[in-house]
Amino acid sequence: SRRHKLYREELNLTSLAAPLPLRPEASWLQFHLGISRDGLYPRSSPVVNRLLRDMRDFTTISADYSQDEKALLGACDCSQIVKPSGVHLKLVLRFRDFGKAMFKPMRQKREEETPEDFFYFVDFQRHNAEIAAFHLDRILDFRRVPPTVGRLINVTKEILEVTKNEILQSVFFVSPASNVCFFAKCPYMCKTEYAVCGNPHLLEGSLSAFLPSLNLAPRLSIPNPWIRSYSFDGKEEWEVNPLYCNTVREIYPYSNGNRLLNIVDMAIFDFLIGNMDRHHYEMFTTFGDDGFLLHLDNARGFGRHSHDETSILAPLSQCCVIKRTTLLRLQLLAEPEYRLSDVMRESLQQDPLAPVLTEPHLLALDRRLQLILKAVGKCIDTYGEAKVVANDTRQPEAPASDRATPTT
Repeated sequence: SRRHKLYREELNLTSLAAPLPLRPEASWLQFHLGISRDGLYPRSSPVVNRLLRDMRDFTTISADYSQDEKALLGACDCSQIVKPSGVHLKLVLRFRDFGKAMFKPMRQKREEETPEDFFYFVDFQRHNAEIAAFHLDRILDFRRVPPTVGRLINVTKEILEVTKNEILQSVFFVSPASNVCFFAKCPYMCKTEYAVCGNPHLLEGSLSAFLPSLNLAPRLSIPNPWIRSYSFDGKEEWEVNPLYCNTVREIYPYSNGNRLLNIVDMAIFDFLIGNMDRHHYEMFTTFGDDGFLLHLDNARGFGRHSHDETSILAPLSQCCVIKRTTLLRLQLLAEPEYRLSDVMRESLQQDPLAPVLTEPHLLALDRRLQLILKAVGKCIDTYGEAKVVANDTRQPEAPASDRATPTT
């Protein structure tokens, strides 16, 4: 505490600072203004690379727990919160230009696989999975994962010495190996055994850009119709009823529009990364019922490269529908000259923490892609291409009045 106080006094943080101006060219603002009904950013947006660079390079000016941890401590009235355990620590880091990113520290080494006996709801959250999910989402042309980049964080200088949260300050300690460590502070599962540690100060992590505030761009959090049972022995209806999709099709908003097709897109994405933990999805209310689904919280992906969890594909295999644009992109990435693993490998080399994925995880993407195409082929053989492949059309970029955030 004394060290933290001296640090704040040294930077003159105890005095009231003048209000900071909002620069229109700030990458965070430009990212928010670029959100449209087509996705979180335009296909060829130069802003994304600039935002990734800023998250990688900018100095942190404050650090705090996320709303999830604050909700557990009773420190805020946070709606739409999925309560985490203390094992899954994440922090909000702030930068200049009002930039804000979610920091998830390294919990598992790249070459380690999730143990076979782990349930999906107690699996580790992996920082490299968040990074890889962003790159895969962009390659699939979904553009529904917020820009995410890897970074080596000095936990002493960039978290401890800039946080004003006394609870966060109190969970820092020096390990017997002289490494600086910290852990989550919550009513359960929060012990030094679950701490994350620097080496001795530097710690790998992912930084995901925040979306606009709910005041500017309201979002809905909706239960996934194919949600899994979060108990040790329970089963959901879709797991035991192969005709479950017939029931879903009768329920608004899955009875018309493209919501069901977007659910299938999400299932394909989750199958490729091996994510079984998609209990909810979020949407911007501005774009109505047919808006795109946000693919948030992907840290439980890329856990087991040696296993393909085909149950994740239930929306596709049970409903037998897929967007034509999605199918064409998958078929292209199955071609030898555009092989998905090769495109991912090249894309991930741009990240500061490369290599982000091990080779077995990259090759698993090719194997899972073939399983998706096989499932689509089986549906077409059964029902015919006209009923399975939906002729979706790409709408032009939305005008300024149809964007998720104000333009001024």
